[in-house]
Amino acid sequence: MVFRKFFVLITSCFKVPDKSKSQVTVTESVESTESDESSTIGPLRIKLSDGRCLAYREKGVPKSKSNYRVIIVHGFGSSKEMSFVAPEELMNELGVYLVLFDRAGYGESDPNPKRSISSEASDIQELADRLQLGQKFYVIGVSVGCYPTWSCLKRIPHRLAGVALVVPYINYKWPSLPDDLTKDDYRKNLSRWAYFIARYAPGLLHWWFTQKMFPSSSVLDRNPTFFSNKDLEVLKNTPGYQLLSQDMLKEPGVFDTHRRDFIVAFGKWDFDPLDLTNPFPQNESSPVHIWQGYEDKVVPFQLQRYVSKKLPWIQYHEVPDGGHLLVYDSCVCEAILRSLLLGEDPPPYKPQIAD
Repeated sequence: MVFRKFFVLITSCFKVPDKSKSQVTVTESVESTESDESSTIGPLRIKLSDGRCLAYREKGVPKSKSNYRVIIVHGFGSSKEMSFVAPEELMNELGVYLVLFDRAGYGESDPNPKRSISSEASDIQELADRLQLGQKFYVIGVSVGCYPTWSCLKRIPHRLAGVALVVPYINYKWPSLPDDLTKDDYRKNLSRWAYFIARYAPGLLHWWFTQKMFPSSSVLDRNPTFFSNKDLEVLKNTPGYQLLSQDMLKEPGVFDTHRRDFIVAFGKWDFDPLDLTNPFPQNESSPVHIWQGYEDKVVPFQLQRYVSKKLPWIQYHEVPDGGHLLVYDSCVCEAILRSLLLGEDPPPYKPQIAD
């Protein structure tokens, strides 16, 4: 039950669209379809240098007319179909071009059997190059999708115009996390057990998620143990929201992709994010941001505050009534874009002084 709870805790944070996969054409380099309207464009794929393909979709204004080019990195159990509900009027006003892509093995992208912290950043850089996003671009990582984003800050800071880490998950194996801050956090033990089972007993894990003896995850998808009140409101008003189901995990490659992604995310990294130095020392205000919900039950705000204190060059924003599903809140998504692209510091999202 321990590892099931933790997997539910992570996978329950994002909508997994109930859509059939469409056929797409693979090309060496895909140019964006340009139109005079700001709209969502169908899924496309690009081919990477190692022969794998990444699927992506575009939102916002056409790339050729954009002022800002942003790559959004989805989390665990999600895909390029994830929600990021920034108002269309804002994207038109600012000239924002968004790229949402399926990370390796997810959705319509090919799996990467050599997935690593480093490979995730390399995929993002190659995606940007194939799509000709320019010398610098913006990255928004969401939840577990923040480990590729941390990797970008470590490995390709010279390619980044700015970064937003939205409800970034915490890896309890980071050496700089103090024991007195995490010793009573039940998520720490859950993550340890889940990691051990995923790494050393994949057959048992697969059986656990596909057997019929216990209730399906759909029973838990509105459990207040895992969701704040604001999150529950989002779920109530999001038709089609569903978790990774037993049937999904029976599909070839789906279970293995999630298992490998989980192992990389929660395993030992080759660097400690809390030791990073400011990659933008020349900027008066660092274009790196953390967005956290005060009522987030997946990642506690106390840990994010500690991270922001250890890395004072990161701008920390806290949504008072926010849970883990911040990307479903259009006001928050607008604030994320305005702070990232324009350097605005929205007063409603300044953390309270008292813990």
